[in-house]
Amino acid sequence: MKLDVNELAVLFYAPRWLWKIWEGGKLQALKMDLDIAIISDGDKKQKEKMMLEYLENNLYYHNLWAFKYIFCEFLALVNVIGQMFLMDRFFDGEFLTYGIKVVEFMQSDQEDRVDPMIYIFPRMTKCTFFKYGLSGEVERHDSICILPLNIVNEKIYIFLWFWCIILGCLTVLLLAYRIATIVSYRLRCALFKMHYRNVNGDDIDTIVGNTRFGDWYLLYMIGINIDAGVFREVFHELAQKIGYDTSEKSRLNAV
Repeated sequence: MKLDVNELAVLFYAPRWLWKIWEGGKLQALKMDLDIAIISDGDKKQKEKMMLEYLENNLYYHNLWAFKYIFCEFLALVNVIGQMFLMDRFFDGEFLTYGIKVVEFMQSDQEDRVDPMIYIFPRMTKCTFFKYGLSGEVERHDSICILPLNIVNEKIYIFLWFWCIILGCLTVLLLAYRIATIVSYRLRCALFKMHYRNVNGDDIDTIVGNTRFGDWYLLYMIGINIDAGVFREVFHELAQKIGYDTSEKSRLNAV
């Protein structure tokens, strides 16, 4: 079965479409226009309270939400690799090594090199025309035809080859980074402190040390999407509540 260009484009969009369904507008709902600097103090306090209540009541329940996002990133990697194999099948096994052959062609001597772009996308071919002659009978004419569209196609597909390779490498690095943030508490703390310098370091240690990866990732994304001052206040109040709850549990366990 062969896929046309539109179907291939849909496959590229599929991970984003799936994430939009799974995400369900959670970040947009939590943002509550707190990304706007000009907002009345009353509205700001009310929305901060609503956000804080949600975060406090839903701690430890965001891992599935975060892992769905990572799964969509993994699907993006599968999609890039799959697209390359589909195009390789379409070109009879020539696409996977297309970019390498083009680079080798550009670096080889003129006398010995064979252009792989012309091999896959020939610019001239033999054509057969049939037309009525002077006698009224159909005559066959063989000629050489120029295929100007292939001159464009060879450039498009060399760009697509390098683009897919770059996307694949970057996605692999991104997934490695995601795995590192999942397993490393210290890395999550360091990333928060590096990205949100106006947030108290002790608050970061308290929250990251007493929450799960999904909670950390949700807070990280909220901080990107709302005003920095509002985020600092919400983060500080949440750290105080988490710190109080943790100390209370420790006291009860000691008793």
